[in-house]
Amino acid sequence: MCKDVLNSFDTLYLGGGTPSLLSVSQIETLLRSVHKHFVFCNDPEITLEANPGDLSPEKVKGFRCLGINRISLGVQSFDDAVLRFLNRRHTVKDVQRAIEMIRKAGFENLSIDLMYAVPGQGKDGWLETLKRAIGFTPEHFSCYQLTVNENTPFFRLKAQGKFVPGIPETDAFLLTSGTLEKNGYMHYEISSFAGNKKLFSRHNQKYWQHVPYLGLGPSAHSFDGNCRWWNASSMEAYTKTLNQGKRPVAEAEVLHETQKDLEALFLGFRTKKGVALASLQKYKKVEIVLERLIESDLITVQADRAVPTQKGFLFADRLPLYFDRKHGMYSQHLDSASIGIDSTYQI
Repeated sequence: MCKDVLNSFDTLYLGGGTPSLLSVSQIETLLRSVHKHFVFCNDPEITLEANPGDLSPEKVKGFRCLGINRISLGVQSFDDAVLRFLNRRHTVKDVQRAIEMIRKAGFENLSIDLMYAVPGQGKDGWLETLKRAIGFTPEHFSCYQLTVNENTPFFRLKAQGKFVPGIPETDAFLLTSGTLEKNGYMHYEISSFAGNKKLFSRHNQKYWQHVPYLGLGPSAHSFDGNCRWWNASSMEAYTKTLNQGKRPVAEAEVLHETQKDLEALFLGFRTKKGVALASLQKYKKVEIVLERLIESDLITVQADRAVPTQKGFLFADRLPLYFDRKHGMYSQHLDSASIGIDSTYQI
């Protein structure tokens, strides 16, 4: 169906929603269809997002036999009170059992999702969650800041002043980074930590490196290097269009050169790989801009790349705006107290 878009793939990510609700036979049917229509390289990274309460020993073993080799487990917290506040279906005991099942089934690449800046979760509570998570020695962590979408119960509580993070977002971010790095994890992207470079999320790196990717399913986004498109969000509209033999694309946009350059900066400055200095030479007064960013401890220069510091991560969504083709620098203030963390988990 889409072989004209991308030729081959080395990662497959089953996520968004809760695919662990599906049975092993349903996942098998899905994977057969994917492999029928698309070409994969040898040893692809195949990730399944899972909710701890959905798993059983038979189910996890079945997923492993299907070739899934990475699990992203939506733990969120090791505090039952926090899990109840977030209206999660699982408990801490469910998490413990799930991790035991995952390891017993032979998975050697486990990523744990955690959430900070949750009301009622103070510094000690968040640190305890981190310590308990580290005790399970997962290969990867994804740690997200909780934000609140409009038209939700939490949004109304926030408007009433009743939704206040138990620990300031900046403090939580720095505590997370410091604690995980002290325990041997590399902070390689704003919200991502791994035991070593081989354990970086191969799939997610494609987004940050601004390379082509293909999304299947309602609301899924795709990018071919020049054009971005996204599918219909309605399941009914999505399936109806497919049954008509058409691609279920809702909208698309062709990126002009300036857009692509800006996106590459935004994505690059999210990671410890940073941005190649050569790609910055197109901007005016780039040497002055870089000098100011280095003096402000927002970036360092490593192996011909501009790499964000830990402080730079706090301003990650702002760093690209210091570069301007026409004037050399946008009207940004490096001493601004506004934080630029965009590693969020929205509800």
